[in-house]
Amino acid sequence: MTLAVDQAGLPEAAGDRTVVGANLSLPLFRTLSGVLAGHPYLKVVLDRSEDTWHLLDTRVHPFHVNYIATRILGMTLDELDADLDGFNASVYMAPERRFLLGVLSLHTDDDPDGLERPFLVLETTEADTMSGALLEEFYTYVRGRVDGRLPLLLKPANHGQEQELASIGEARVPRILSHELFGNRTRTCLNPGEAEGRLRYFRSTAEYAAAAAELGWSDIVAMPCLPDDVPRVAGFVNTAPITPLSHTNVLASGWAIPNAIVRDLDALVERDGLDGAWVRYRVREDAITLERLPGTPALDRPVWHQQRIRIGAPLLEEAPVLALHRLRRTDRDSYGTKAANLGELHHVLDSRTADLTAFYARPRPPRPHLLAHLAARLGETDPSPERLRAAAAERVADTVRAPEGVALPFRLHHLFLTSSPALQQGIGKLKMALELEAFDVIDSLCLGLQRLIHGTPMPKEVARMITGAVPAALADGRRLVVRSSSNAEDLPGFSAAGIYDSVTTVQGEDQLMDAVRQVWASLLSPRSVRLRHQVGISLDDTYMGVIVQEYVPAGLGGVLVTCNPTRREDFRNVYLNCAADSPERVVDGTVLPHQYLYNTVEGGGRTVDVGSSGADLPGPTRAALARLALTGRLLQSHFSAEDPDDALDIEWLMTAEGAFRLVQIRPYAR
Repeated sequence: MTLAVDQAGLPEAAGDRTVVGANLSLPLFRTLSGVLAGHPYLKVVLDRSEDTWHLLDTRVHPFHVNYIATRILGMTLDELDADLDGFNASVYMAPERRFLLGVLSLHTDDDPDGLERPFLVLETTEADTMSGALLEEFYTYVRGRVDGRLPLLLKPANHGQEQELASIGEARVPRILSHELFGNRTRTCLNPGEAEGRLRYFRSTAEYAAAAAELGWSDIVAMPCLPDDVPRVAGFVNTAPITPLSHTNVLASGWAIPNAIVRDLDALVERDGLDGAWVRYRVREDAITLERLPGTPALDRPVWHQQRIRIGAPLLEEAPVLALHRLRRTDRDSYGTKAANLGELHHVLDSRTADLTAFYARPRPPRPHLLAHLAARLGETDPSPERLRAAAAERVADTVRAPEGVALPFRLHHLFLTSSPALQQGIGKLKMALELEAFDVIDSLCLGLQRLIHGTPMPKEVARMITGAVPAALADGRRLVVRSSSNAEDLPGFSAAGIYDSVTTVQGEDQLMDAVRQVWASLLSPRSVRLRHQVGISLDDTYMGVIVQEYVPAGLGGVLVTCNPTRREDFRNVYLNCAADSPERVVDGTVLPHQYLYNTVEGGGRTVDVGSSGADLPGPTRAALARLALTGRLLQSHFSAEDPDDALDIEWLMTAEGAFRLVQIRPYAR
């Protein structure tokens, strides 16, 4: 049914309820709208040359540009696809454009009396470069044609629009920022997926600790903030805000289980009696549901129970302690993936010969590639492959530095273990218990081995090699950071995020030896042993390398992943989190970090959450983070050589001088 006559005389598609030129009432909005992220929304197109607007039927017209091209300009979709990027530039970026494109979404707020008050939010797309004058024109036009009883707010779609609006008073253009609109969202997708299982709701860490030992693969664990040592289960539910880049969500991604923030879980549990009940748990970007099942479902054991992860045989022969810059990616079987990747990063930055354009060179139908976009991001007028490769290498080398430090090979771990008959005997008992699946004694055997490692003297030969690698730092008491670099992490299907230890407050020889032993001991923690055993990684093949770095003071630290964790089909955006001081504060849940999405195709960035700080970072800092996000995307082309679309997980520091140092590069579990 057509609700209004198309004033431009455009042909109507069957069942198309698109309206042209009409004022918008709430009933008409609901008739035309779809649902996105739990909110009704409606796409609008303002035709400035015709002084009219089009209210699109979302079921028929999911894309603004398709509607403009075919329904207004009379083009075919093939003609549009032939120059899609040029067409997009004409409607999203041209200063004097004919069309203004946006989305109206419907939200509710509570008034002083506690009654729900509906209001509308107008926003453009993330890549839109609308000036302040165009934003005001767009808002004013829509305000004049929307029911006056509905408040209307403009939401800047990116940092550029925020800056453009800064000189326009809020009385003329009332506005709301993304983190203000969605910061208190009741339900938020962290990792999409679906699972059936038994809901186990713990309202405190003490409740969880009392029941942790009995949790199994069919449980869905819910609590305010899940601990990093949560076992492998069917799903996670957080009742307090947390970032998608926390250790637990990286594990959820690697384990392919649903994870979400559900702030109203108390109400759901009380209403539907969900605690301890069997439920169907669905997590999508636009909807998160917990549905009680009528009885106990017949569940198949999860795929990972049959999953077997293969790792390369560790090389334990003569391998020296080496400076990180002397390692390459092929050294992972002697030093571990983390150390090898940092060595490879040194090579990429120093040689500037790596091809960092592969991600952009891939076909993105209907586009043959994204190289023109890369040229624009790099400020290059010459889009030739040779020039882009050189410019990409220059940009990365100018933006980031690799950490200085040394890598201790698996051989030192092996020498330490074989130096103690008691350790060898304890490891033998643990191997036997694993073979017999005697899970009632595995935890105690692991804890006993960890205590033994901490108390075993370091062999003199091993101690000399360690202290001889960083003599200057030990002599003047510099602070060191000691990190894990195992061969049983960062593997396809097994990320091991947060499983092994790092020590960041090391000074002097005694603390260095203690820290190295602690990192080695983390390979035998009950949790790490159980998780590896579940996927068939043999204890015989598992060794720990160690990275020793000088501590670098940082005003800001964080993590970025070269994807959008909650929208896996999004090839444009890099998700970046940061907090004061160190990356550890981002992933361990001690603070809620600043969260950003940076578009590495068309450019621009937007704030997702300002975190515990309550205020956004300054504009110059956000601009620097945009350069870092693009650098992460370029490095993805090299470090994900088998498939340039495979995302990276990068930890970084920003020094007081504004320089970026990358302290870890690994695959992001997807």
